Amino acid sequence: MTSILERWFPFTRRAEPLQPGMYASQPAPDAPIPYRLHLRLEPDGSGVLLVNAATVLHLNASAAAHALELIRGVPAEAAAAAARRRFRVSRGRALADQQELRQQILRLATQPDLDPVVFLGMERQEPRATRPSAPYRLDLALTYATDPDGALDPQASRRVDRELTTDEWKGLLKSAWAAGIPHVTFTGGEPTRRPDLAELVAYAQDLGQVSGLLTQGRRLAQGDYLATLSDAGLDHILYSLAPDDAASMAGLRAALASDVFTAVHLILPPTLAETRTIFEQLKAMGVPAVSLTVTEPGGAGRALLPEARQLLANLGLDLVWDLPAPYSHLHPLKLEVETHREGGGRSWLYVEPDGDVLATQGLGSVLGNALRDSWADLWARAAA
Repeated sequence: MTSILERWFPFTRRAEPLQPGMYASQPAPDAPIPYRLHLRLEPDGSGVLLVNAATVLHLNASAAAHALELIRGVPAEAAAAAARRRFRVSRGRALADQQELRQQILRLATQPDLDPVVFLGMERQEPRATRPSAPYRLDLALTYATDPDGALDPQASRRVDRELTTDEWKGLLKSAWAAGIPHVTFTGGEPTRRPDLAELVAYAQDLGQVSGLLTQGRRLAQGDYLATLSDAGLDHILYSLAPDDAASMAGLRAALASDVFTAVHLILPPTLAETRTIFEQLKAMGVPAVSLTVTEPGGAGRALLPEARQLLANLGLDLVWDLPAPYSHLHPLKLEVETHREGGGRSWLYVEPDGDVLATQGLGSVLGNALRDSWADLWARAAA
């Protein structure tokens, strides 16, 4: 029976729990600024929101509830009323939060060259504080052939004996999207050696997924290759830079001149002076973010890592730690788990060229194969 308090003060009624799952909206034909939204709502109320299949927003529970009302087409005033009941906040606070969320989404939908991953919430929350119901991202190693000679990476070639076909990769992307996995990164080896890369990027875009590329980048300065990837819907690039290689630097300049968000992956130089010189050069070129690794886990570069991070901060460059690194036993995850929560098997999975799935790059234990096993089973095995 409805209490007298609830009849007199409707905002005191407890809101119905939000149902976990995937929610989507398409723009109205007459919308002045059309944009697409996909929301994956987690059992704990948090969510992952995709804006135009280009940016992934990690939302805490209050932000996710506000986003769901927007996707449902609820006007701002009514959406605020629902949030007021759910979170027991004032009418003014609920309306301000709803309006702020809509403004932020509109900015993200209309601003080019954005960071592919954004953490957004109405209150502070530890990113990835709990294990999600499905991976946030898949790292897809299309090939272990390397650039520029096309030889197989010696560390990787012992692991696989074939590469998936274009249709097999498309089937994998489709099943991942159906499982609620919003973000894929094409890696290798050198993924630009695959002639179907643009086709796979376009397929992911059509599904609604955010797509990225980890590359040594030499092809990006050749003809209209980068424009082809951009037109296909590529959202971000992590560029594995060789600062002393003219072709590598040319590819980076091309990437930075495009409308694709580009961060740089860099092997840390042996001295702080060299590190500062390269960082200042990257800053002058317009690089927004950098990922770091070292040549020897116990060497001098490891000792320089804290100072290098401080240099990045002083220059206003972001440190990227949760995107994949080139295939190597020295990838940054081994260094960064000391200061960041490990994401492999907790936030993302790694798929080898033959479809075998690992918790993360460099871990030898195979969880199964994406062509044979469901993502739910693979994710459960990763948890174990």
